[in-house]
Amino acid sequence: MTLLKQPMAIQGIGCIGGFGCGNESFVAALKDGYSQTTPIESTHPTGQRYLPALLANTDRLTDFVPRRSLRRIDHFSRMALLGGYLALEDAGLAVEDCGRIGVIVASGYGAATTTFNFLESIIDDGDSCASPTNFSNSVHNVAAAYLSMQLQALGPNLTISQFDMSISAALYNAACWLEQGRVDTVLVGGVDEHSSLLNYCYQRYFTDSVVAERIAPFNFEQQSAVVAEGAAFLVLSRQPQQAKYGVIDSLVAGDFNQSAVKIDSDLLLIGADGHRSYGEIYAQLSTPQPVYNCTPCYGSLPVGQGFDLAVAALMLRNQECYGIARQPSRESVEVNTFNSVSSLKCTANDQFSLIRLSRQECDHA
Repeated sequence: MTLLKQPMAIQGIGCIGGFGCGNESFVAALKDGYSQTTPIESTHPTGQRYLPALLANTDRLTDFVPRRSLRRIDHFSRMALLGGYLALEDAGLAVEDCGRIGVIVASGYGAATTTFNFLESIIDDGDSCASPTNFSNSVHNVAAAYLSMQLQALGPNLTISQFDMSISAALYNAACWLEQGRVDTVLVGGVDEHSSLLNYCYQRYFTDSVVAERIAPFNFEQQSAVVAEGAAFLVLSRQPQQAKYGVIDSLVAGDFNQSAVKIDSDLLLIGADGHRSYGEIYAQLSTPQPVYNCTPCYGSLPVGQGFDLAVAALMLRNQECYGIARQPSRESVEVNTFNSVSSLKCTANDQFSLIRLSRQECDHA
């Protein structure tokens, strides 16, 4: 693993998704091992069907932002705003403390729904009558911009889209900003939105699969992915004494090779989210560490590793194991205490991201 010169202290966590809103709702779903899906009607050339989805509710955003200010903000940006505010609240930071904070938003799909709504308005009404609101909300950096404006953050602002590797790339940039001293704190997270296009794609490309109501993460030969949306944010800083949830001390990404993936932690979280093409890679993995998976709680989405990082941080803080366990090939050893958790995300094109969280700086919390 590649050790960071400057470990990033995790001050706060903010998550919303199909499990609900906030860390308590997330932990409750993690203890259950899954979240309840919502059936979404989908129209397809072969007919109408109902597909399960894990959807997020952003009603609690009005606790942080006046309702009037939200009128022109779409669902994608609202999820990012709520995830960011929840993370800052958990870190004990007020808007007045956000002057030297950097903002990084990672997304695989981006504002796809709003983008297609804008294109439809051009088709239906012509260029001159296309929706300006949909256009402004379809700009790739819109969610990060809303966060900076609402927080009055004067630090750098960035949106990264590298599909399944988006979270890893975002953390690399956060580490650079903190190491260079450009900011004192970075609000970094991932957000992806459900859209009717995803329902179409799932029906189009997985026609030979039975529709699964719940992800079966360790059945690598079964297509059981459940489309989802949500946001997961972390507040990171250079101050080890502020590590409420431990530190991110190692990042590595590249081409997957079993011999090259060195997992140096007590526990391992894998991001197998029910896609067969990804499962083929996870199936090659052989490791003595206890292996866990939490995708049935938050679903299948490109920024899923952001949720796994939140899970790892909560596990370190609470000293509890969450999600579904896969017993290692050797005789299982009961996990009593652990000081590090790694998150592994693999992609269909043989890429991987391995991120380690350690408890070394949070024993006082």
